[in-house]
Amino acid sequence: MSTWQTRGAGSTRRSVLGRTSGPLFVAPFMVVFALFLVVPLVWGLWMSFTNSSLTGRGDSTFAGFGNYAEALTDAKMWETIGHTVLFTVMSTVPLVAFALVMALLVHAGLPGQWLWRLAFFAPYLLTSAVIWQVGLLLFQTDSGMLNTFLDAIGLDGVGWLVEERYAMWSVVLITVWWTVGFNFLLYLAALQSVPDQLYEAAAIDGAGAWRRLWSITIPQLHRTTALITVLQVLASLKVFDQIFLLTKGGPDGSTRPVLEYIFDTGFTGYRLGYAAAMSYIFFALLLILSIGQLKFFSRKEA
Repeated sequence: MSTWQTRGAGSTRRSVLGRTSGPLFVAPFMVVFALFLVVPLVWGLWMSFTNSSLTGRGDSTFAGFGNYAEALTDAKMWETIGHTVLFTVMSTVPLVAFALVMALLVHAGLPGQWLWRLAFFAPYLLTSAVIWQVGLLLFQTDSGMLNTFLDAIGLDGVGWLVEERYAMWSVVLITVWWTVGFNFLLYLAALQSVPDQLYEAAAIDGAGAWRRLWSITIPQLHRTTALITVLQVLASLKVFDQIFLLTKGGPDGSTRPVLEYIFDTGFTGYRLGYAAAMSYIFFALLLILSIGQLKFFSRKEA
């Protein structure tokens, strides 16, 4: 066999091997993806059209769009969606603003940068159970640190988690402390990628620190700010853990998010089919919001 024939046969074998090995490498991921995402999505969608119950009654009863019609007229569902939107607005603004300020301070060269980075990012690594304990230490009416401090300076204590006017603010406060570290890290990475030549040119032109901040730094962080805003809005709309652990939706349902209402409907009220229908309605709202955000920032970028 000639040399070119040998090379041709080897090339053909490598080509066939490449076509067959690719799917084999991807197959384990596809199996896990289908098992834990595709199958639950399809099964949940089917369940939303039935009267499925956690007790096992009504599993075979087809409800059509009855669950969706009931959910769209459910005042409690829309009320909890309102609480979720309120939490999102109250938490997103400080989570973006504080993260930017923290990143600017560290990037400016504060002494002991490693300590500041650790202090700012470490809370993000904590679990929701730990955050619950921290929240109790801070906000307990009788022995919480905040009320102890107020009592020490001669002021009356506050029912941080049991009064409607304070409960949502308390949850927002602990959430900002918990999750701002991730946004801080994104901003810090973006700041380190801003070209130094821009600052040098501005300094030669006589621009001061504030002018460089507003004319160079903030515009250069536009894409990062858009990314953080989108991620934060979606994360805040899915709030559940800290509210469920700290207030359980109280007082008087004033902090109850929509995911907690869905959870209670499915696992306390045993109406899995109805809970699934509400889940897909909420998913549709999130999808619409995500598309709207992407179009808004894309248009702004253009």
